[in-house]
Amino acid sequence: MEEQKIMIEQKMYYKGKPKNELTPITSNWMHELFSDQAVVRGLVERYGSPINIHHLPSFNQNCESYKQVFESYGLKYRIFYARKANKSKGLVKQAFASGIGVDTASFKELEQSLSLGGNAENLVLTAAIKTEPQIELAINNGVPIILDNEDECRLTQAVATKLNKKANVGFRISGFEVDGKKLYSRFGFDVDEVVDFIGSYVGEGKTFDLLEVIGLHFHLDSYSTYQRSISLIASINIVSTLKEKGYPVSFIDIGGGILMNYLEDEKEWTSFYKNLKEAVLTQNNDITFNDNGLGFRLEDGKLRGKLNTYPYYNKINKGSFIREVLDFMDDASGLSVASLLLQNEIEIRIEPGRSLLDQVGMTVAKVIHRKKDAKGQWLVGLEMNMSQMMSSSADFLLDPYMLYTKEVKEDESVDVFFTGAYCLERDVLLKRKITLPRLPEIGEYVAFVNTAGYMMHFFETEAHLFELSTNLIFTGSNEKLSFFQFIDDNKIVLE
Repeated sequence: MEEQKIMIEQKMYYKGKPKNELTPITSNWMHELFSDQAVVRGLVERYGSPINIHHLPSFNQNCESYKQVFESYGLKYRIFYARKANKSKGLVKQAFASGIGVDTASFKELEQSLSLGGNAENLVLTAAIKTEPQIELAINNGVPIILDNEDECRLTQAVATKLNKKANVGFRISGFEVDGKKLYSRFGFDVDEVVDFIGSYVGEGKTFDLLEVIGLHFHLDSYSTYQRSISLIASINIVSTLKEKGYPVSFIDIGGGILMNYLEDEKEWTSFYKNLKEAVLTQNNDITFNDNGLGFRLEDGKLRGKLNTYPYYNKINKGSFIREVLDFMDDASGLSVASLLLQNEIEIRIEPGRSLLDQVGMTVAKVIHRKKDAKGQWLVGLEMNMSQMMSSSADFLLDPYMLYTKEVKEDESVDVFFTGAYCLERDVLLKRKITLPRLPEIGEYVAFVNTAGYMMHFFETEAHLFELSTNLIFTGSNEKLSFFQFIDDNKIVLE
């Protein structure tokens, strides 16, 4: 009986198999949904296309995984979910339920997070642009504010003076020296100047006497564990100096940008990378739409540029990424980074977004039309647009799943490109040519997996007055899958 069930499932949904496959890691909850067309159909009919589904148990599992890493070192730690990666309120509530905090980057993110159970202990404000209302809301609720520059210090001091309250603040720092070169960032106080600035201007009897410095913060624009370790060691030394000057600095926050792994097979990733470069170089690109090099280009007969996407395969990721940072040995002291943190009684904080959303989300869209273009390519139009699965990356490099309503014969293989609803030539949802067992029919569904981190919402717009996609929260259950197990995120009540 079980064999028969598997056969039926295999005939009803398939992973796309392009010439250069990129097979995503998937979870049981995704396949459970793929195999229940009635539930998928009910959800899309009720909420429209596309829908974003969020699986809370997977989020909680990621939280627990990070906790175990820090606890294995005996470190004081705090984890803050970077809310900018996904706007769903249900994930904020789950973060608090899982015992972690939330990193907010706007007034509304902070306001909502407070209404969903946030407080001074489990929230932080790190907005790139801080306004008076943001700072006032943070100070009134005791939420730490990460300061980026002198103007923010002045604004925070002014608001604190108006409220007659002290502001808990952290100082963001940048410009760390690694192998003789300073790491550039447009954010933060320069690492070589921050101690003098705080010592000269912050504290009792000084210009910024209402700023209570409780921590340091940095975020590196790279995925190098080596750079993280060097920067963390420098930050530990700064904390030590500030403590000697009487500042109650207790934490260092190393931000987010912690690598995760999307793909099952490293060989698929290296093969895709190699074949894309060769295709651009030889001008024989049958991999992507209209010869898109995804960052590579041909100039004067030479290959230029680089792959402008996320590095989708990473052997070192999530917990092992953090371990590499903590295990790094400091030449000066002969101690590991973890030992330095323990010795100096410093709490380490992280702000992951993408990696906390690993295996958490899926985007499902309905097929609206099929057509052949002037090049003879099949274009499959979906009821969604490119902003609903979009990041700063040149493409989302995961094979999608096709959910069929009828059985598939083996001799109907077809290459397709998925297109969206914007009146733009470039609204092609995946730049790669996807091979499917047969041409999709109108009303069937395409599922894009692992889209919760930065893909669903980061650039989503209401151009053409299109409705924003509905976000559904799925708590998981041991019972038979049901339409009623999915909660509309918009219906989550704020306190």
